[in-house]
Amino acid sequence: MKPMSSTSRSRPNFRLWSLVVACLTALTSEAVFAQSSQILTIDQDRLLVETRLGASVLEALETRAKTLAAENKTIEEDLIAEELALTEKRPDLAPDEFRTLANEFDQRVQTLRAEQDDKERALNRAQEEARNTFVRESASIISEIVRERGALLVIDRRDVYLSAGSIDITDEAIKRINDAEAAQE
Repeated sequence: MKPMSSTSRSRPNFRLWSLVVACLTALTSEAVFAQSSQILTIDQDRLLVETRLGASVLEALETRAKTLAAENKTIEEDLIAEELALTEKRPDLAPDEFRTLANEFDQRVQTLRAEQDDKERALNRAQEEARNTFVRESASIISEIVRERGALLVIDRRDVYLSAGSIDITDEAIKRINDAEAAQE
């Protein structure tokens, strides 16, 4: 049996240390990266949907949207019935009389369409305003997370092609926003 040289004895130690270093690096790299990353991501849609504050905003907007949709359906049904009645009267009316009634009907349709379009635009503006208000109200909590992590930038997750999951602060932000709202109750 050959005696072990000093180089052969150090190899197993080198391999062992390499393995230990590799394991420690793998175990800590994600946590270290999360603590040292200057860029964080957030899923704004999840933030809006999964926080109580956002959910209440969305619920109110959804109620308005459903009300408008029901109103539009009722108007449509009424106009269809009115158009059918006018069409059925046509054989009994003089051409000028029918044209006058048809023009009045058409004007009413145009007016109703413009009114409903205005309501739709108002609802869209309300949705955008609600989103902006939510962002303003949650900004201080997100800023706090950014400061704690030493980050410089938060971007929407949809704008990121690939990232480490450790830079996503959505779950933490949702929890803190919900906790803050619960504390206010």
